Amino acid sequence: MSPDNQSSNSSSTSSPLQRRSFAGALAAATAVPSILVGSSSARELSNENEAIPNPNLAPSFRYCLNTSTIHGEVIPIEKQIDIAHSAGYDGIEIWIRDVDKYVQAGGKLSDLRKRIQDAGMQVESAIAFANWIVDDDAKRTQGLEQAKREMQIVVDLGGKRIAAPPAGATNGERLNLDQAAERYRALLEVGAQVGCVAQLEVWGFSKNLSRLSEVLYVAAQSQHADACILPDIYHLYKGGSQFEDLKFLAGNKVHVLHMNDYPDLPRDTINDADRVYPGDGVAPVSQALKTLINSGFQGVLSLELFNRAYWSQDPLTVAKTGLAKMKQSVAKLD
Repeated sequence: MSPDNQSSNSSSTSSPLQRRSFAGALAAATAVPSILVGSSSARELSNENEAIPNPNLAPSFRYCLNTSTIHGEVIPIEKQIDIAHSAGYDGIEIWIRDVDKYVQAGGKLSDLRKRIQDAGMQVESAIAFANWIVDDDAKRTQGLEQAKREMQIVVDLGGKRIAAPPAGATNGERLNLDQAAERYRALLEVGAQVGCVAQLEVWGFSKNLSRLSEVLYVAAQSQHADACILPDIYHLYKGGSQFEDLKFLAGNKVHVLHMNDYPDLPRDTINDADRVYPGDGVAPVSQALKTLINSGFQGVLSLELFNRAYWSQDPLTVAKTGLAKMKQSVAKLD
């Protein structure tokens, strides 16, 4: 997940992304009203009043550990689960690569699921990089097949969500957003077959889907009831999104928020490894949380960091510190 050094803010005057302003994203969203704040899908209308947040109360969030925070790539997934449990998390956001290593070594998914359940946790989300959005038809077909396999793993482990970043399309040509929406819909259909929802993820370093406005457009234009968005504090800054733009996103269309912070560094030089604990940087974390809460967000806060200094520390200490920092950010909202 190393960011591309090329600025995501520069594009040709003929770029379809440049021509589609944020207003275009909102216009498309009217085709799927559930993407917008203050509107509901047909199956949610009966609960409309319940969705109105109490401005005086912060929701009771579920706290989740994305295992990149403790350098999960070098820690077996069984140990990742134990660390998350010992640190006090409600759930875990796994990386499919780590599950594959476990299975290749002879492990059984049923045993891993039981380990998670016995710890009183659940799989809140998963990270994988299927090429579902690329222009190449053959690669895209393979990407959907890969995504289906990965989604099935998530379901087998008791989860129901997976991240859907624009993997494979971070460099090269700009994608047509209408085509991207069709491809996201196809991914959602694959997910519906196995019972796993693909969360369209903002990737700030990417040439495609680097901004919240682009992701809003694609999610809305997919015209699928399961369309949803996975925001990330760091990626919103990296890609040049404005945090106040979160007000255009209905909170019930965000199931997971990637929590982190960043130091005062330029967008074109900051990278994943610069992420810090929430509250230790300059990001408007409280503003983002308040905006999402006011739009109805009551989902999962998942700590996702790639800080090399943290990786050199005791992973349980890092996990505990990160949880405390997230809770402190929420406590400031009261």
